[in-house]
Amino acid sequence: MNTNLTQKPHPTAVSQAWQALESHHQQMRQVHLRGLFADDPLRGQRFTAEAGDIFLDYSKNIITSETMALLVRLAEGCHLKQKVTAMFNGDVVNVTEQRAALHTALRMPENAELKLDGINIIPAVHAVLRRMAVFSEQVRQGGWRGHTGKRVRNVVNIGIGGSDLGPVMAFEALRHYSQRDLAFYFISNVDGTDFQEVVSRLLADETLFVVCSKSFSTLETMTNAQSARQWLVEKMGNDETAVAKHFVAVSTHAEAVAQFGIAPDNMFEFWDWVGGRYSLASAIGLSTMIAIGPEHFYALLAGLHTMDEHFRTAPLAENLPVILGLLTIWYNNFFGAQTLAVLPYDQYLKRFPAYIQQLSMESNGKGVTVEGSPVNYQTSPIYWGEPGTNGQHSFFQLIHQGTKLVPCDFIGFCQSLNPLGKHHDLLMANFFAQSEALAFGKTEQEVKADGVQGDLVAAHVFPGNRPSNTLLVKCLTPATLGQLLALYEHSVFTQGAVWNINSFDQWGVELGKVSAQRIFNEMQHPDLALAHDNSTNGLIGRYRQLK
Repeated sequence: MNTNLTQKPHPTAVSQAWQALESHHQQMRQVHLRGLFADDPLRGQRFTAEAGDIFLDYSKNIITSETMALLVRLAEGCHLKQKVTAMFNGDVVNVTEQRAALHTALRMPENAELKLDGINIIPAVHAVLRRMAVFSEQVRQGGWRGHTGKRVRNVVNIGIGGSDLGPVMAFEALRHYSQRDLAFYFISNVDGTDFQEVVSRLLADETLFVVCSKSFSTLETMTNAQSARQWLVEKMGNDETAVAKHFVAVSTHAEAVAQFGIAPDNMFEFWDWVGGRYSLASAIGLSTMIAIGPEHFYALLAGLHTMDEHFRTAPLAENLPVILGLLTIWYNNFFGAQTLAVLPYDQYLKRFPAYIQQLSMESNGKGVTVEGSPVNYQTSPIYWGEPGTNGQHSFFQLIHQGTKLVPCDFIGFCQSLNPLGKHHDLLMANFFAQSEALAFGKTEQEVKADGVQGDLVAAHVFPGNRPSNTLLVKCLTPATLGQLLALYEHSVFTQGAVWNINSFDQWGVELGKVSAQRIFNEMQHPDLALAHDNSTNGLIGRYRQLK
């Protein structure tokens, strides 16, 4: 790991803008949000932007108009607009795998046209969506029957990474819109506990498994899928033909799917230009469509497309994903902030921070440029978070009074999907209060005015000047969820464009997989000599003894 993180990305293109920001940062590190708001009574109105159903207030950031102008200049120097156009046009932006990254094509309307290698890919996208819709309705209405003739009541999604986080996040986020006589489960971890705790609740003849693996060879997914197959066949009196009525596949590998026992008609295709963490809008979202229905799934796609179009066409200074992305760079590369907290004030979004964590850290956790040179500057921050108000009673202490600078994204909704007395007003009072308290804190004078004296004063002082964004939406719907997802997708793209890295590969996932397969073989054959380092040899040896 390179610890000399002082250089600028692609210095010939952006050195002047970067140096100007460094100089500007020396001024801004001396200011406080209390002073910025006192000096500008209209600040809370000026530093706002809106797109679709999302209102962004970014006034509680340690910025001025000059800051934003310099950040936009940096983006221009990195040719952000040209890179956006290249991605939307299907150019090879995933340079290490020589692929386009066309997740945006998955949510384009049916009458759109986008050619890849001379072929309009939109008809194929919508053909799969129509097949998904037909199948989803069969399951939802009871037309799809299991091997014994019973209707499906349990749907189990088997995947990992984007093939799990996307579907489980979307199901939890849109549970309000789901069909309640169907139960949905998600298996991802290769730990047998994950599998066993799910199937122990199920009746095999009422269960449908959706196996999500592009290659149909992903180790964790296929281990769980084979266990599910074995469990089902045993429950069905060792009748292998039962598999066809209780498994469907989301894959590109028809031969492997057929060998598993799944009919080709029950395989839903997607394409190699769809990255896993961007794949919810593809057939990977099949379990989501079954849960919420085709109409709501299409609304999710429309929301994604709304933000796509905003990102593609809006001026940089008014562009929500660009603003979020540039502010992340401001704190990451100039203030030295190493993390960013995503804080949705809606229980339905409890898996949203984990989804954004994968999206951001798998995309931009890179140490080389698109040209293959080592980077000498910080790339992705660490994303984390929990829903409010739970986080307030755990890690907010550190954000308010700790020694780390943690920029925060607060996400809230004006209307509750489950109005209950004063609950939502109380939730949103906390939502507004936290960003206010982070920004302005509580001075020593204010603490003393409250009657606190002596040695206790320091413990009650809040320094403030802790930056945050506030994303305010009318209501959590499939469309607004789609807009939020695309907002973060394109914020991540903006960051990667400035850092001059490839946001669409994930080679860092591979090394551990290869080593794990080798060690697995050694575990299956205890007579094999171990040839690892001294620590790993010792640990494997101890495992063999205690197993």
